[in-house]
Amino acid sequence: MVAYVIAIVLVAFIFDFSNGFHDSANSIATIVGTRVLSPLAAVMWAAVFNFAAAFTGSLAVAKAIGGGMIEQSFVNPNVILGALLGAIIWNVVTWYFGIPSSSSHALIGGYAGAALARGGWAAITWGRKWIETLSFIVISPMVGLIAGYTLMVIVFWLFYRTSAAKVDRFFRPAQLASSALLSYSHGGNDAQKTMGIIVGLLVSSKSFFAAQPGFLHHFYLADNKTIPFWIEIGAYSAISLGTLFGGWRIVYTMGSRITKLRPVGGFCAETGGALAIMLATHFGIPVSTTHTITGSIVGVGATQRLSAVRWGIAGRIVWAWVVTIPAAGIMAAIAYHILARIVQF
Repeated sequence: MVAYVIAIVLVAFIFDFSNGFHDSANSIATIVGTRVLSPLAAVMWAAVFNFAAAFTGSLAVAKAIGGGMIEQSFVNPNVILGALLGAIIWNVVTWYFGIPSSSSHALIGGYAGAALARGGWAAITWGRKWIETLSFIVISPMVGLIAGYTLMVIVFWLFYRTSAAKVDRFFRPAQLASSALLSYSHGGNDAQKTMGIIVGLLVSSKSFFAAQPGFLHHFYLADNKTIPFWIEIGAYSAISLGTLFGGWRIVYTMGSRITKLRPVGGFCAETGGALAIMLATHFGIPVSTTHTITGSIVGVGATQRLSAVRWGIAGRIVWAWVVTIPAAGIMAAIAYHILARIVQF
């Protein structure tokens, strides 16, 4: 059982890698779409700032996932592994089709689906965290849209007498800063979700590690109030490596198919999205960075004219958002039932 739990920890880091791989588009799509950086340089830039969040960010989101959404008495290693498998499968499916769905909501949906499969509705801790998380499926893209739109309007007013060429020259280097801020906010929110899952796993398995000698004793957690440093570094390393490998199919959708961006638009989209994500992270709300930056890109495009946004593509993305939690939950529930037949607790 000790080996099984450690293997699940590794699977959690694999999910975090897939999160970075899948969501790298959030951080780099606009900077690649505006040709400020090459794809390779952009993913390296994003990976560095994903990891930087490990040293300055809070742990409020991790604690919310680890103990605020699922009744811990129903959590066991099979529930956690089922949740991770459901989320990973959904990430792979949406990556293959180039759909920028939410890795965050895939994990939350997977966690809920696996817990429901074991304990029914009693396994869900209905309350403020669920209300916030579900509400922000709608709120976060709207906040991103408003922020992107507002910043773009401010820029129009400040630079309305400046030629387009001079505006581009100014905002090309400025977009490096906005992209770094977005990558930082992405790492600060998304890596914490995996931390929360690992903490939930180790708390549910504490009896297996209570008397283990040596390094295995570091896996012992009495409760979910503290998060060991090795979990933090592991999660941030995994998501940064995933970002480094990049998800080019989704980069194409985000960077060029929703709307045509110039450096000034990329700057406003990235800055607006980053500010919205950082606000949610401060209050411990596990939001989707995908939803937020997509809304911000739409807001920037809408300042030109409504027809500048390809609403058909945006509509398909919204449908992916709607189905992510239930789809990942169903996959996780199936995975849990298979695991429960193989490994008994």
